[in-house]
Amino acid sequence: MKSNVLHSQAQEAGIFSAYHRPEFFCELMNRGEDLPEALRQVQERLAHFDIKELRHRTANAETQLYRLGITFTVYSDREAIDRVLPFDVIPRVLTAEEWAFIERGVQQRVKAINMFLWDIYHDRKILQDGLIPADLVLKNANYCQAMVGVDVPGGVYVHINGTDLIRDRSGRFLVLEDNARTPSGVSYVIENRHMMLRLMPDLASGMPLRSVEDYGLRLHRALCDVAPEGVENPQVVLLSPGIYNSAYFEHVFLAREMGVPLVEGRDLLVENHHVYMRTVAGLRPVHSIYRRIDDAFLDPLAFNPESLLGVPGLVEAYRRGNVTIANALGTGVADDKAVYAYMPRIIRYYLDEEPILGSVETHICAEPEGLAFTLANLEKLVVKPVGESGGYGLLIGPHATESELEDFRQRLLDNPSNYISQPVIDLSVAPTLCDAGVEARHVDLRPFALTGKSTWVLPGGLSRVALRKGSLVVNSSQGGGSKDTWVMSV
Repeated sequence: MKSNVLHSQAQEAGIFSAYHRPEFFCELMNRGEDLPEALRQVQERLAHFDIKELRHRTANAETQLYRLGITFTVYSDREAIDRVLPFDVIPRVLTAEEWAFIERGVQQRVKAINMFLWDIYHDRKILQDGLIPADLVLKNANYCQAMVGVDVPGGVYVHINGTDLIRDRSGRFLVLEDNARTPSGVSYVIENRHMMLRLMPDLASGMPLRSVEDYGLRLHRALCDVAPEGVENPQVVLLSPGIYNSAYFEHVFLAREMGVPLVEGRDLLVENHHVYMRTVAGLRPVHSIYRRIDDAFLDPLAFNPESLLGVPGLVEAYRRGNVTIANALGTGVADDKAVYAYMPRIIRYYLDEEPILGSVETHICAEPEGLAFTLANLEKLVVKPVGESGGYGLLIGPHATESELEDFRQRLLDNPSNYISQPVIDLSVAPTLCDAGVEARHVDLRPFALTGKSTWVLPGGLSRVALRKGSLVVNSSQGGGSKDTWVMSV
């Protein structure tokens, strides 16, 4: 009873005095009868701040982010190329029990994804058994013929994985999508913690927070784990497209965190099917490459012949086992939005386990039933193109105009295989500093998992927040921001 009284007082005090408890699940407020002690402390401490002070600290955060160069690039906006990802000073909090559940679910999912990828590039048993349509895999734009029969070290295709999670009205965690190619955003997880400790020490002091500081060390260890056999002290490099890439800050950040060279394609060359790095002291062997370049641009001899970003001969060196590429080529099949619908079956098939994390009901428009259902319920659904990311090209039916609905209806009829549809999920919300004060805004969570000899999940993840009132789109390219994600150790 005492906990509930304090909970109520926290909501009525300070910055929460005008906070409207929404009908959605609130990450900080809707915690049932037994409020965890750590969350109660966060509520009480936040309640003693005033809006003016929070705005002052937020302004300091934006200034520091600019000075540190912590930006991303929006190519579609010619007037503001480099942007700071808006940082909200009110953290998103996860209890130790919630995190243990997420961690188990992510590890299970990554294991199943790696087994699925090995199978479709080798025996194809899951296709022969009819659990997933063969055409959905073999005719997938992300299926890489060059990977057929290639034995990757440890059976690991997805070394770095980002799993996008949402929370529904009841507080249940659901997987929204997988990011198994080149997931981005982990640099913001770490920098957000640095920013929070600098700007809000009076809020974080004494809190039992799980650390995010050893991600770089863990990433380097995972990449060494999967280096070619027999190599002592493997040379790891991070391969970037260069300074004009939208995530270049992150490339610099991660190379620094790992203590490895940041290279571009012109810095590497292949001789006798081995990869070398050009240095002032001559050529130096390279054993593991963390690539932040899409498959199509990695090797002009194997893929796009006009690519100036990749390394000629890299794919053949990889196929011969002389270098490891993370993530492996062809992993995009596993995070395809249509394949997502089959992930519960994939988990059961390979692991003989029930999925720990639930999935959002998904209708595949390439299938007649899925298309018919989508067309009949377009105004109620979220429709997504299977090949897009960043929140582009989707339709949120309840928020769409009649003309937008009709336009999308025609797109579905013209190219149904390019779309899937899902019901609109009531994403959870979190208190967020807005123009009118502290208000509820929708959030999601992207935990990052690293796989070498085993799978480790960074305690926390990127909590993205839709800053526009009522918006469900949290992507930075669509006006979203981020929060520090606090995982409590007790």
